Amino acid sequence: MQLPTTFEHLVAQANQLDLYKKLVLQLNKDFLLANINLDFHEEILPSSLKLLLHETVYKLIHEKFTDYLNLLYIVDVPEKQVKTLDGSDIIKLAEDVSFLILKREWQKVWFRNQYR
Repeated sequence: MQLPTTFEHLVAQANQLDLYKKLVLQLNKDFLLANINLDFHEEILPSSLKLLLHETVYKLIHEKFTDYLNLLYIVDVPEKQVKTLDGSDIIKLAEDVSFLILKREWQKVWFRNQYR
């Protein structure tokens, strides 16, 4: 599996394989498991998904850091990848973490689809 390097590439792969809705459902499932009140509509536009996810991650980092760490644990974002990010700009950090979350969720959906 070739992991996407940009948000646009990730969405293009998901749409090409007709797995975008499953990606959104996986996000909803993991956010629910992390007790974070965020429920994306299945038909959400990719640009809206990116914006809402970025905004939510920013708020979690800024206001509810424990919930943020719990979300990363539930989604199973590799700690090593998070530690390589530059934390000096919280807005940029939230954007980068959002992409890491989406990438990990995409892996889950892709593997489930590939090996079912």
